[in-house]
Amino acid sequence: MTLQMSSTQTATPELRQWILEQAQAGHSPDAVLQAMVQSGWDEEVALEALEQTLAGFLAERQSATASLPEPVPVPEPRLDGRARLRLPDGHEVAVVLQMHDPRVVVFSGFLSDAECDALRERAAPRLARSETVDNSTGGSEVNEARTSAGMFFARGETELIDRIERRISALVNWPVENGEGLQVLHYGPGAEYKPHYDYFDPAQPGAPSILRRGGQRVGTLVMYLNTPEAGGATVFPDVRLEVAPVKGHAVFFSYDRAHPVSRSLHGGAPVLAGEKWVATKWMRERRFD
Repeated sequence: MTLQMSSTQTATPELRQWILEQAQAGHSPDAVLQAMVQSGWDEEVALEALEQTLAGFLAERQSATASLPEPVPVPEPRLDGRARLRLPDGHEVAVVLQMHDPRVVVFSGFLSDAECDALRERAAPRLARSETVDNSTGGSEVNEARTSAGMFFARGETELIDRIERRISALVNWPVENGEGLQVLHYGPGAEYKPHYDYFDPAQPGAPSILRRGGQRVGTLVMYLNTPEAGGATVFPDVRLEVAPVKGHAVFFSYDRAHPVSRSLHGGAPVLAGEKWVATKWMRERRFD
């Protein structure tokens, strides 16, 4: 910590900014005070500046926290410290990585090679330019931030879809009926999905009509249906995490409130070589019809 002393021994804006920077860096108030005194500040002046600045800082933080939406229940894999999980259908998956803030879990072997191939084959004839939710109307629109092609399966549309949806439900302990239809996406060379949130912004005009169908989104599972030659990672910019797209693997993440504090910002990095296929399941608070 370095600090220049004011010739007038008054709490200048520069001093207050320096105090804030030290607090945000994790330095204790005693350490900050000691650094100020060692730099030539009168202890009484330094203590008053420290107390006033930190009081304002804490008040701002408390105000910001008070304005946050209340957290809601979310899907959650029941791991109990286990590295491998056997699901009710007999399928076994392994835990590759997990984080708690944000809540992210990566599984290997969630889908078999045959299931991945079957999903791609059945989805391919129905692909169209992917759209995103239009928050102003509650409808959907083509968005330049999303350059993939996609389609939706109806919930339980085929035996394969029903089996995968039940497996997802067992893995994350969330009712099948609280899930949207399974979406399959295809990304060609250069295609990407820029960082975004999966929850719906409740402040937007179209939010009420969206939320009437099952409430807010609270969890996402992305399943990789092939392994691209290069690129295509699922990225979480807030925590500098990249999940490699490996065939059969899946990444789960949840968000207990529709706010950036969830740190669930994520995106699909550009495909640098080859192609990428994924299947995505979004989970809602309530039954989705």
